[in-house]
Amino acid sequence: RMAAAPPSYCFVAFPPCSKDGLVVFGKNSARPRDEVQEVVYFAAADHEPGSKVECTYIEIEQVLKTHAVVLSRPSWLWGAEMGANEHGVCVANEAVVTREPASESEALLGMDLVRLGLERGATAKEALDVIVALLQEHGQGGNYYEDGSSCHTFQSAFLIVDRNEAWILETSGKYWAAEKITEGVKCICNQLSLTTKIDAEHPELRNYVKSQGWWNGDSDFNFSEVFSLADDHIACCSGRESLEKQGGDVSAQAMIDILRDKDSGVCVDSESFLTTASIVSVLPQDPSFPCIHYFTGTPDPSRSIFKPFIFVDDVKLVPKVQSPSFGNDDPAKKIPRFQEKPDRRHELYKAHEWARSLLENDQDKGQKLMRIMLDLEKQGLEAMEDILSRTEILDPAEVVDLFYDCVDTELKFFK
Repeated sequence: RMAAAPPSYCFVAFPPCSKDGLVVFGKNSARPRDEVQEVVYFAAADHEPGSKVECTYIEIEQVLKTHAVVLSRPSWLWGAEMGANEHGVCVANEAVVTREPASESEALLGMDLVRLGLERGATAKEALDVIVALLQEHGQGGNYYEDGSSCHTFQSAFLIVDRNEAWILETSGKYWAAEKITEGVKCICNQLSLTTKIDAEHPELRNYVKSQGWWNGDSDFNFSEVFSLADDHIACCSGRESLEKQGGDVSAQAMIDILRDKDSGVCVDSESFLTTASIVSVLPQDPSFPCIHYFTGTPDPSRSIFKPFIFVDDVKLVPKVQSPSFGNDDPAKKIPRFQEKPDRRHELYKAHEWARSLLENDQDKGQKLMRIMLDLEKQGLEAMEDILSRTEILDPAEVVDLFYDCVDTELKFFK
């Protein structure tokens, strides 16, 4: 049983650590090795009053308007590991273990809350408010993995970022605390990190922990110390030092390099877990510039390429990074769940598997392919830098096919 939370890493860098008035966000999603992640876009939408939305396990009230979102998600579930919305809000989640056992009864998954926060929040703080209100109303719980033989449950932590600020939100059941960040570099991973600097919290948090006998009310209230399992609280972030070493130059490229680093442990490739997808987002603090979101859509960032996406109206959909849909016949939707595992691989994932076997079996050809791919990625990064250094406003027509074309070109190289 995989009781340990998967060791994902999320990062955010603000000026003066990042360059040219940019906020840079990144996450590696560590998940069970064979799980497929897809990249999906949902346009902004209006909904009828009183309508419902079907999340991974439960149905909840829909809101009247949802924002456009782009998500990287395990393709069996409704929510997302990480993603962004049209207003430049990015959210990533981390599974965490606290001294309170996570609930096995089906409720909202931490990953559902990522998507709900993005669909309903136009700023980082709004997304945080959405998430904690839904936690209060519906709770969190249910299987984190597509596994019919055993239920893996976790509590959730979130990194919620916009052009101006970030919030680290950590939860245990419906209780939560959050810290606001506006400068420097922050990393969160699969354990609690909030200590005594708490900028917002559940109104009953301190009474609750006192009633449990976890805090006497006399000492400073330290969220991680109160909620972590005794032996669990260690400094987790090997990646943060690498970011701090950049000395004011954290860029998309620097974030990508950190996510690719296997020696630091940030890029997970272990017996149980693999980095199954990655994201890097660049959020200019000047709102006249567009936010740029780079997705891999494939496992292991050291063998994947980051492809840019920019929100514009009528952005072209990319079926080649979307998993097949099984509708109501999906074993994830039938009770009992997960009685079988359908083949969820999308076209890019399959092409990538072929490339991976080439890298393993024919080093020369594999290295050559990787060089071509990285060159392609570099062209994309340079084109995006150009967009962020212009004085004139971006013409949406220029980027409506951007992500589509990058995926298409990548597939052509694999062919």
